[in-house]
Amino acid sequence: MSGERPIMAFYRQVGAVPPKRHTQHRDERGGLYYEELMGEEGFSGDSSLLYHRGLPPALVDSTIWTPPNQRTVPNHPLRHRHLRLHELFPGDTPADTDVVTGRRLILGNDDVRISYVVARRESPLYRNAIGDELVYIESGSGTVDTVFGPLPFRQGDQVLLPRATTHRWRPEGAQPVRAYAIEATGHIVPPKRYLSKYGQFLENSPYCERDLHGPAEVRQEEGTEVEVLVKHRPGPEIVGTRMVYASHPFDVVGWDGYLYPYTFNIENFEPITGRVHQPPPVHQAFEGSNFVVCDFVPRKVDYHPLSIPVPYYHSNVDSDEILFYCGGNYEARRGSGIGQGSVSVHPGGYAHGPQPGAYERSIGVEFFDELAVMVDTFRPLGLGEGALACEDPNYAWTWSGRGPAAEQA
Repeated sequence: MSGERPIMAFYRQVGAVPPKRHTQHRDERGGLYYEELMGEEGFSGDSSLLYHRGLPPALVDSTIWTPPNQRTVPNHPLRHRHLRLHELFPGDTPADTDVVTGRRLILGNDDVRISYVVARRESPLYRNAIGDELVYIESGSGTVDTVFGPLPFRQGDQVLLPRATTHRWRPEGAQPVRAYAIEATGHIVPPKRYLSKYGQFLENSPYCERDLHGPAEVRQEEGTEVEVLVKHRPGPEIVGTRMVYASHPFDVVGWDGYLYPYTFNIENFEPITGRVHQPPPVHQAFEGSNFVVCDFVPRKVDYHPLSIPVPYYHSNVDSDEILFYCGGNYEARRGSGIGQGSVSVHPGGYAHGPQPGAYERSIGVEFFDELAVMVDTFRPLGLGEGALACEDPNYAWTWSGRGPAAEQA
């Protein structure tokens, strides 16, 4: 990603920082705060400077931690799939489930992994040292406590957590948090075509800086021998380490820079429409290495007198297309069994598109009331244990109306 992201528009300062970077910053008793540079791409990318009371690398223990099952199997034989994510957490969610350790892997490859969780409990302190995370909040609310400060979240938020950000999820209220986690092996950023050469969102962007909400304050916590779960990748396998710090990582008195967590609510995505059907790139919200994230929101649709508002049939020759249906009614999938909490997996290699009858029904329709988050990958996705546990075996045959007798029984 080097050189692809201008940064001028995203500067933020929270708490107490010295007038000049890399200079003395002292507390009320004259003691020095300890400066930490948290940066991407070595010293060549976006970064922030954080000022700690304690030494950031002061560990007292490091032991093995085993993350939730990260293994995948190929989508073989190749076919379209429908995953019912709500079946993974039926009925009342166990009280001990949290957003970090309770995730169930749905799909993954070497670029991105997608998980789902329903959580009621506060998570452990956690750091993903593999890549950025973009977590969509299907329902529920709460706060993500981070080393940069607290970050409130609510239904519809996409929570962007930069790689190696120490954080903790705290659900709040009676309703559990339903979260759809997109984990990169690199960084997740706004599409560069939305940005000026200096990094400001352009007038033709579907969202802008006002829609991004970062931490507004620092909040310190005390403690000794504090555990942080770290997910990392020393080789082909994803593993974890339980690090124990001499003092609490949330001891930051101030920070500034361009790298920090933020939320973007999907209701603030302004849809781009036209006289005839617009292709999926107009819905793009973020991009990563070898994948993109698109937001489909309620919108007026095509207004040409002969338009067909639902998508035309298309072959994803270069990508797998993954849609998470999180609100409204997705017109193109009517009659397929897909509903709230469903994921459709349309792999590269052959055509997909509207269900039988949807093409004709859409003629004359002026508005689609639908909400979905799409991930398109440019390398094939494997199936995680969560996908294998909640698949609808009949979805692949819904276009023809018949399939293998064993799967239709």
